[in-house]
Amino acid sequence: MSSRVRSVSGDSTGARPPAPSHRWEQLFADLEGQLAAGRAEEARWDVAELTRAERGRVALADRLRAATGGRLRIATAHGEPLDGVVVDAAAQWVLLDLGAGRRAVVPTAAVRAVEGLGASVAPPAGRLESALGLGHVLRALARDRVVVTVRTDAGVLTGRLDRVGADHLDLTQVTPAGRGVSVPFGALLAVVSR
Repeated sequence: MSSRVRSVSGDSTGARPPAPSHRWEQLFADLEGQLAAGRAEEARWDVAELTRAERGRVALADRLRAATGGRLRIATAHGEPLDGVVVDAAAQWVLLDLGAGRRAVVPTAAVRAVEGLGASVAPPAGRLESALGLGHVLRALARDRVVVTVRTDAGVLTGRLDRVGADHLDLTQVTPAGRGVSVPFGALLAVVSR
C-alpha cells in the first residue's frame, strides 16, 4: 500500500508535483516566450523585406551620382571599357574624366557593366538636376566646338558636334572631311573629347 500511496502523491523519488497555480504560471510564461520570439522573428523579417523593397527602388543613376569623385570602369555594348573618375552624373548620363584632358559622356542606357561602384546611393535628384538630359551635355560640347570621338553601336566617328536635337546629334566628320552624319541618342555608347 505504501507504493500505491507514493505513486499517487509523487514520483518514485518522493518529490511532489508542482502546485496547479505554478503550472499555469509556467504555461503562460512559456506562451509569452513563444509570442516574444515570434514577434522578434516577424520584426527581423519586416526589416529584411523593407530593406529589399528599398534596394529595389534604387536606380543606377543614383549610384553613379553617389560615386562622384571615385574611379570607375564602365563597359558599353561594343568597344573598349572607359576607365575614369566620375565628374558628374544624371539620370541619362555619366561624365568621366579619362585623364590627359579627355572626358567621356556615357549615356546610362548604353552602360552594360560598371566596376568599382560602391553601395552608396545619392539622395533623389532635384528638379533642376533631373532636367539635365543627355542633350544638355552634348549641346555644351557642340557650343565649345571640340573634336570628339563618337562611339556608336555601328562604329566610331570623329568630328565636331554641329547640332544636338531632342533625340539625335549631327556630327561633321574629320575623315572624310566635311561629311555630315546624324546619330540617334539610342545608338550612342560614348562621346569622348580628344
